[in-house]
Amino acid sequence: MYVYNENIMNQEKPIVLRKGWTTGACATAAVKAALVGLWGGKFLKTVSIILPKGETPTFDLVKPKKGNGWSEVGIVKDAGDDPDVTHGCVVIARVKETPNSVTFKAGKGVGTVSMPGLPIGVGEPAINPKPREMMSSIVYEMAKLYSKKPNIEITISIPNGEIITNKTWNPRLGIVGGLSILGTTGIVRPFSCSAWIASIHRGIDVARAAMFPHVAGCTGSTSEGAVQKLFNLPDQAMLDMGDFAGGMIKYLNKNPVNRVTIGGGIGKITKFAFGAVDLHSKRSQVNFKKLSQLAQDNDLPDISNVNTALEALELAGNDLAGLIADLALQRLKSLTKHSGMDCGIVIVNRAGNVISRVGN
Repeated sequence: MYVYNENIMNQEKPIVLRKGWTTGACATAAVKAALVGLWGGKFLKTVSIILPKGETPTFDLVKPKKGNGWSEVGIVKDAGDDPDVTHGCVVIARVKETPNSVTFKAGKGVGTVSMPGLPIGVGEPAINPKPREMMSSIVYEMAKLYSKKPNIEITISIPNGEIITNKTWNPRLGIVGGLSILGTTGIVRPFSCSAWIASIHRGIDVARAAMFPHVAGCTGSTSEGAVQKLFNLPDQAMLDMGDFAGGMIKYLNKNPVNRVTIGGGIGKITKFAFGAVDLHSKRSQVNFKKLSQLAQDNDLPDISNVNTALEALELAGNDLAGLIADLALQRLKSLTKHSGMDCGIVIVNRAGNVISRVGN
């Protein structure tokens, strides 16, 4: 993946970002290494696995241990150049022979699902379906290699995971006690838009399963706090929309709720009002020509020479915010496919105060 550093935007050569490995890939590698230790009699220094799309990463082993009928190994997660809060954590897999087929347990630092709506049932360890499939396949592969029965209990632990999880969406999704074991491809793509949008989808799933009638997607923490307080919404009804208004709306069209609110600052809501659905500064810009015309058509002060939406707001006042909110509401309604979905827009200033609210 290529991105441009803001400080070298005028240079032609892009920066190549290094990919990393998911917690699911690390857990799978740890399971394989632990089984080699259990059934093969000694621990390797490194272990390789084959990911769903054919990649074959190699992992160094840490903290190998062995006891009567069990073995465990740790893998240090490398998230590459992605700003992943789990980068550097140790994913530990303990394998234990049992009378049953492959089962999974949440060790210390790995969460448990406490609310419906996720692909894993309530009460289950927060180990997603694909990592479970990958680990199960490794158990069957290694059992065949060593002529053993594939009757293994897998316990995944992440030291300090119960602390790290507070920096993730897990508490809002009803995952308690620790982190999730995630990943569909095993690869962490730096600054992955798809991963963020997938988290929005899971948030909508959880809210629907809990039968919350009202969800809100906000562009940042300031607007989120204001909108949550305004409507007295529970954490699980708050969607971490960020810049991905289009991704949220598209999923809501397939999985509707009774009420939806979009909240944000004047800049991002202006971009949305004028047609953008990806609100990131590198992918959309405020249309100042339209903004100036809007102010002129409504007898507001001249803002034709402003450079930011915030500057326009300071010159034209909250009446401009009201006009933008009205346009954003029309835009939201035009994008939603369910006429019965009650839509609303909230614009918040930098101090966290609501300066315009329409709909709902």
